[in-house]
Order: sequence, then C-alpha cells, then structure tokens
Amino acid sequence: MDFIDAVKDVAQHIERLKDSVQTEQAAKTAFVLPLIQALGYKIFDTTEVCPEYIAATPGLKGEKVDYAILINGVPSILIECKFHKNDLAHPKNSSQLFKYFSATQARFAVLTNGIHYWFYTDTEKTHIMDEKPFFEFNILDLNESSINELKKFSREVFNPDEMASCARQLLYKKEINRLISEQFTNPSPDFVKLFAGQVYKGHMVAAVVEKFTEIFKGCLKDYINERINDKIRSAMDIDISDTTKTDVPDPLNTEVIHTIVTTADEIESFYIIKSILRDVIELPRIQYKDTKNYFGVNIDGKAGKTICRLWLNSEKKYIGFLDINNKEVKTPINSLDEIYKFAKILKDRAIFLAKNKIEAEVTEQ
Repeated sequence: MDFIDAVKDVAQHIERLKDSVQTEQAAKTAFVLPLIQALGYKIFDTTEVCPEYIAATPGLKGEKVDYAILINGVPSILIECKFHKNDLAHPKNSSQLFKYFSATQARFAVLTNGIHYWFYTDTEKTHIMDEKPFFEFNILDLNESSINELKKFSREVFNPDEMASCARQLLYKKEINRLISEQFTNPSPDFVKLFAGQVYKGHMVAAVVEKFTEIFKGCLKDYINERINDKIRSAMDIDISDTTKTDVPDPLNTEVIHTIVTTADEIESFYIIKSILRDVIELPRIQYKDTKNYFGVNIDGKAGKTICRLWLNSEKKYIGFLDINNKEVKTPINSLDEIYKFAKILKDRAIFLAKNKIEAEVTEQ
C-alpha cells in the first residue's frame, strides 16, 4: 500500500469512529497512532516512538509529552494530543507544547486532536517554538498538497535539516496566502490604490477609492471564475471547438434521439481513477467514453485500450474488468469510494495497456 492509500485508510477509519470515541486516551489510540504508523514509524518500538516521553528540565517536574519520535535515540518530533472535540486554538494547548519543545532537542512539534494537526518548529529562534504553526491539515479534509507535505515527515524520507528549511518556506507561504485571502475578501485602501493608480490618473480621494474597491472586487470575482473554468476544461480534456458545434436534426427523421448524459457520479469516478493512476501513466492519456449502457475509462480515447467500465446509473453499481480471456468480469460496488479497493488492478491494467501495442477486442454491451 502506498503512502496516499495508507493515509486515506486512516481518514476513513477516523470517520467511522469519531462519534464513538469519548476520551482523550481513546482518541490517541484510535486516531493518532494509526497515522504515526501510516508515516512508517514503528509504533510498538519505544526506541522509535516513545509514549509519555519525559521533558526533563528544571521547573517542569518531569512532565510528559504524549509521543516523541526518536532518531538515533534523540527526540526529533514531539506530538501532544488532545481530545478530538477540543479546540486546538485554546492558548493553553500551544503553551504546554511550547514548554516541552524548549525542554528537548526536538526540531518539530505537533499539536493534534486526532483530526486537526498543527506542525511547529523554531524558525525565529533556535529551540524556541514559533507562535504560529507552519503547516496545518484536517485528516478528514485532505488535499493533494497536504498529503505531499505530510509525506515529508514519513520515516522513509524525513530529514530534519531539509525539513527545517521547508518549514520556513511553508510558514511564509501560509502567511502570504492569508494576506492574499484577506485582500481578496476585503481589499484594503492601499491594495486598491496599488492597482487603481495604474489605470486612473486623478487624485485618490476617499470617494474614488471606494468606487474602485467595488470595481476591484468584481474584477477579482471574474478572474477567479475564469481560472476555475479553465481548470475544469483542462481536467476534462474538453475540446472547446467541438463543444461549439451543434448538429441540426433532420426534421423529417422521426427516429427517437437518445441523449447520453454524463452524470456527476461518472465524472467523480473518472477523477478517482485518474488519481489512482497518476503515478503510472500521464494523466492526459486517461480519457473516458460515455455510452447508453456503461461509462468506460480508457487510454488515448481508444475503446481497445479500456482500463475499466462502470455502471453507476442504477441502484446497483458495478465496476468491470477484462480477464485474461478478454471476458468482462463485473463486480458490485456499494459506493464510489470502493473504487480505491481496485487500485492495484487498475494500475496493472493501465501499465499493461500503455506498454503494449496490441489492443484487446472490446465488445459493446
């Protein structure tokens, strides 16, 4: 199982249990330890993952941090856990971790309630934990960027020195993104003047700034919508020139015209399969063909290079693959998430089709 699949399994596990877990200790066991394990650390080896690690320093009276990840016997990452319904933003939580961080040689500290994770380091002053986390994520709302950053903390690739440099960049990016978000939502007069001054030569009196503020908000909205539409068109490989062509039906033709409608479930299944195959084949080569009877995912738009077929428009849903005799085998699925269970089959099939020029004979059903 690759890293992404392992983390997604943990997320699904937490989603199932979050309403039944009632204590902080249960949250640590059910939520936090599985993620540490998904990161590749040996949770049953106390020389690598040490529970109740003593933060020994004068004045702390042997206080303990919930977990310490050790490298060569030295703490590198401290993890302080809270009940999953607690708000991490409470000042007491970060101040407690601040003391532990200063009392050890750890380079990184994590504050978590098992669902939200806040990562800290010492970008401003050595061995003094920053006030703001440089990286945050919600395991129940993961995106590709968060998974990529989280992977840098996995046992296989974690390098404290390199990660310290990355942490600084992440912290700066986070703050810049926050400022951009604030300006996009409620642009300040100075920000508006920066742009308005390049198109308006008069005096920037309050009334003018107010007028340009409304214009600026409208421009931002239009720009964002255009970028989103560009992304959607790119992701779906839509040829705009083709979409503008309209076939005029023959008024003398009384044959019933069957319209094929690609549903939201079919599009979502397509993106799930693309995400599974992203590491084994170039994404633009993965395409789909929607028919009256099934939704097919193929390579290069060729039916003879069909990776799988899906039947999603009825109460019973199926995914189908060709066996070694080119016979289609359909398997029922209860939800689109179950497509991830077929990740290995999908990858093997895609690799085979991408490398072989021989195309299977696929019959229309």
